[in-house]
Amino acid sequence: MPRPHAPRPIAALAAIGIGAAALVGCSASTPSTDGSAAPEESAASTFPEGDIRLIIQANPGGGSDLSSRALAAELEQILGVSVIAENMPGASGALAMEYVASQPADGTVIGFGPVEIAMLNTTQGADVLPENYDFLGQIMLAPGVISVAADSDIQTLEDLVARSEEAPLTVANSGAGSIWEAATLGLGDVTGAQLTPVPYDGGATAVSAAASGEADAAVSGLGEALAQEGAVRVLAVMHGERHPKAPDVETVEEALGEEVAFGGWGGIYAPAGLPEDVHATLEDAIAQAVESESYQQFQDNSGNLVVYRDSEEFTTFVEDQFGIFQDLLG
Repeated sequence: MPRPHAPRPIAALAAIGIGAAALVGCSASTPSTDGSAAPEESAASTFPEGDIRLIIQANPGGGSDLSSRALAAELEQILGVSVIAENMPGASGALAMEYVASQPADGTVIGFGPVEIAMLNTTQGADVLPENYDFLGQIMLAPGVISVAADSDIQTLEDLVARSEEAPLTVANSGAGSIWEAATLGLGDVTGAQLTPVPYDGGATAVSAAASGEADAAVSGLGEALAQEGAVRVLAVMHGERHPKAPDVETVEEALGEEVAFGGWGGIYAPAGLPEDVHATLEDAIAQAVESESYQQFQDNSGNLVVYRDSEEFTTFVEDQFGIFQDLLG
């Protein structure tokens, strides 16, 4: 049965560097000659004055949602204001991303940007372009996995490939145009398995579909599979090496002799054009949050890797990723 053509696995996450965070603090106001604070520096000292909304492009319970909420808890302590996590699923994340871009560039609305922020313009024609955003910092990386229901008679990745020869298998993912849809097609392309991607609004919902038998399998981040607490069986990791949180699970290469590497990175972004002081305050706070022991422990428990890039590095990275996905998926 013919399938849509898919590119060979995307080496989009090769050579990820985990650098030390560059902390940028806000300086105190400098008095003018008449004793008053200079206007620009006075403004710098007052942000943030009220709540900050953190828009999440997926349903509650998935990797994007949990990582965002873990970071928000740290940001509240660092910034001294409420950071309100707000789910806005739809259109594989484009709904949330376009919404954030439309908001005033004053730091009161930020978003969690998954890898799809570099894909959706190519895969769906969404108005999601690097120039629409200020990228404040990368905060995590989620290696991809394929899983089935715990009571499925598919025991191994080899079993799954063999079963797909009888009839195409449905594979739930986090949405049309998402990294996990691309990973599903890439896995099928390399292994010869007949895999039909089925979109859901978020990785948690996709894995739940596999757990219940609504779909034959799911492709997601490892953390989303682990969050099901034994309701799914992870067949393989789409990464260059086994994951420390799932040491007994083979990589695709170990299972089938074919290298397949897909992963979902994520970071924080804001509407383009933030004032310099607001940008610096948010970048600094994100760096501190990522370095915190509680945030790093959360990501470790969730099966994700802590990968940090500062604003400049993350901006360059996203722009490079945007070009890669245009070439490979366009």
